[in-house]
Amino acid sequence: MLMLFPLALRVACSLLAWLALYAWFCHRYKHRNYEWSCRLVTLTHGILATCLSAYIGFIDGPWPMSHPGSPNTALQVHVLCLSLGYFLFDLCWCVYFQTEGALMLAHHLARWFLKEMGCYHSLTGDVVDFFFVVLFTGVRIGVGAWLMYCELASPKPRWYIKLGGVIMYAVSWVFMVSICRFARRKSMKKYHAWRSRRSDELYLKTNGHLKNH
Repeated sequence: MLMLFPLALRVACSLLAWLALYAWFCHRYKHRNYEWSCRLVTLTHGILATCLSAYIGFIDGPWPMSHPGSPNTALQVHVLCLSLGYFLFDLCWCVYFQTEGALMLAHHLARWFLKEMGCYHSLTGDVVDFFFVVLFTGVRIGVGAWLMYCELASPKPRWYIKLGGVIMYAVSWVFMVSICRFARRKSMKKYHAWRSRRSDELYLKTNGHLKNH
């Protein structure tokens, strides 16, 4: 119990830090709604967590593919406490404002900012959606499968850790199915829009040719 107290304290400090950052964003962007500030906090956590995770995995170690189930390093514990504090903030925010839908809103962060600024239906929106699908498929499905295999093949992780990994990977596939449906709908919409423009162009060219006669 005494060992858990420092962890709880670090998580509480992390939660307070994210709340303070959210309050600052709300003050800085008074002309925006509260969700704008929450999304900025989400973006900040995403960038920070990605950079720290990359440093831990590729530089500080241990390499997760060859050492699954190894004891957590001090830096890993710090990052986990940092992220847990953020997740608690995000959970409380979603429950208070009742904004949570079937899929986590954070998965559509970049698209949300583009929609708010009226830039989603543009080349920028298409590029964001393309990289989202590619990165999700490559990292969550591709690298996730490799990591899950290493975890299941290693004798170090306990059975409930392995079960948790399998469940998390299954959840990734649930998101993947939804993403594939979204990509198909958008591709078909783009295709039909292109066909419609093509038909209009041919119609105008034909009418112009007939008028010349």
